[in-house]
Amino acid sequence: MDPINKPLRQFANDRLGERMEKMRADILQDRRVQAFIEDNEEWAQENLEAGLNELYQYKTQWHNCDHCPGLFECPNLVRGYQPKLEVVRNSLQVTYESCSLKRKDDERRRQASFIQSLYIPKEMTTVTFDDFYEESSRMDAYTTALEFCSSIAPGENGEGLYIHGSFGVGKTFLVGAIANELADQEVRTMLVYTPDFLRELKSGISDGSYQAKLDMIKKAPVLILDDIGAESMSQWVRDDILGSLLQFRMMEKLPTVFTSNFNLEELEIHLSQTNRGGVERVDQLKARRIMERIKYLNKEIEMKGNNKRQTP
Repeated sequence: MDPINKPLRQFANDRLGERMEKMRADILQDRRVQAFIEDNEEWAQENLEAGLNELYQYKTQWHNCDHCPGLFECPNLVRGYQPKLEVVRNSLQVTYESCSLKRKDDERRRQASFIQSLYIPKEMTTVTFDDFYEESSRMDAYTTALEFCSSIAPGENGEGLYIHGSFGVGKTFLVGAIANELADQEVRTMLVYTPDFLRELKSGISDGSYQAKLDMIKKAPVLILDDIGAESMSQWVRDDILGSLLQFRMMEKLPTVFTSNFNLEELEIHLSQTNRGGVERVDQLKARRIMERIKYLNKEIEMKGNNKRQTP
């Protein structure tokens, strides 16, 4: 058997040697590998052969990057990371650093961590002022919102905004842009669709869970209450929820932004009309007390324009 096996083994060794030599040539022809060798000539003279495995890994991982299928389909050893060569005590090492797609995704996730939302469409938590459709009827609101973002200081300045206008003029869109602008400044914002949140609080009365939910939004550095006035009004909502919420935020100097289809006068009427029917003097006084807090701390903005929800 040996006379037969010996030439077979020699043939296999020759073929392996040919493949290794071809692989070595492919590695050394790579432009990035060549650039590294030129920058590290002294190391290469003595250690090039010992570092071929690392050079091969470096070359193949960069090949994946050059034909990038996208971050979430990344085939590299560590998704979203590009290889980098380093010489440590004459030993070649492959390290990794995040690519531009990974850094962009990390930034998006970091920014999203500064925005919490309840019952708000997801797309409204990603809009920015760059997405805002500029038209003359809405520019005052746009400018005032930007000024609000630039001067905000939760805990020091509790001034907020009261944005009102008819259906579909872009009120929720605008407060979504505010939330993202504040996220860029690393200011945490809670964005809440008011009617649904109040319904959830009511459902938690029986087990007492509503208090924890209320405390969560009470303490938000910046609170955005979207569509206030669209809820069914009751004494409990007005006095125990809105009243205590606004009182706490006023005392702690925490900015609150409101959107509504009602102007301030109309909202006061809404707050005075509870589900008991009719309007009593005590309800008018309690509604006025809440409105005084809103007026004192919030700049009123009227948004005008066409209903963007209507199809042409």
